Amino acid sequence: MADPQSNARLRADAGAPTSGVIHVRTRLTADFTVISNALAQRRGSAVTIGVAVYILSLPSGTPVTIAALCEHFTEGEILISRALRELEAAGYLERRRERLSTGQIRTRTYFYDVPGGTPDPDLDPGPGGPPGPPKPRRARKQRAAGTAAATPTSTSAKETEQRTAHAPARAEAEMPTPLADSDPEAVAVLTALRRVDPRLILSEKEAARLAPAVARWLAAGVGASQITELLTAGLPDTLLVRPAGILAFRLRETPLPLPAPLPSAHAVERPAAVLPFQTCDGCERAFRSAAPGHCRDCRSGGRLRAAG
Repeated sequence: MADPQSNARLRADAGAPTSGVIHVRTRLTADFTVISNALAQRRGSAVTIGVAVYILSLPSGTPVTIAALCEHFTEGEILISRALRELEAAGYLERRRERLSTGQIRTRTYFYDVPGGTPDPDLDPGPGGPPGPPKPRRARKQRAAGTAAATPTSTSAKETEQRTAHAPARAEAEMPTPLADSDPEAVAVLTALRRVDPRLILSEKEAARLAPAVARWLAAGVGASQITELLTAGLPDTLLVRPAGILAFRLRETPLPLPAPLPSAHAVERPAAVLPFQTCDGCERAFRSAAPGHCRDCRSGGRLRAAG
């Protein structure tokens, strides 16, 4: 007797999911990056996760500035900078200002696989040694507030008096010159900027802060029209910051003063004016003279006849 057979479909493998993604795993031995699930499955912007994964895949020492990331991604500077701020707020990214042996200050960027994690000594720490765990912004602010609260109790009365005495001087130095005391020509240049670009609207404080720089440009011999063209040329279509910041950046350096005038060259003696031609009233011969009359021969002949 033949074995019984059934036309029913075979039961699906119990280990395979019936819906959703099915992973096809491949064992990688090179060119791969280990990423924590907390970062890969982080809720929020996909750009933030993509930027984080890309930075993790780069070797130590690779530039990760906004300009460098924009060359790799199709997103613009706004989305890239927003992603870096989110990673920095979450503790994955940290920027530190470090002083070199030459006295220069540079910004170093550290990226953490796990926020607050301890560096693994068996792994390559990269240039500069393994950094410590990142300090959350809130904790830094709380510690700064605690230090500020504890300082008056541990500071001597003499130091407190000195600090109090220098406080008005610092406040006076930080206070900008009143607009009424500023150079009126410089204020007029700043006020007229909105006629060229309606977006360049300045407040009184901003105009008072920018007026000294404009006055220095005017004193250096730069005309008001040239300053206006410099401040309004090539502005972006969308201003992401206050216009006063862009104007202050363009007025940051004082131009060179006008050079001394060159000594005038010796005046070239011009020849005497050429007299026009006249017709002699006696012989009708042409001769040069300022007024009509007789030629030289007729005048000399007339004198001879008069003498004879």
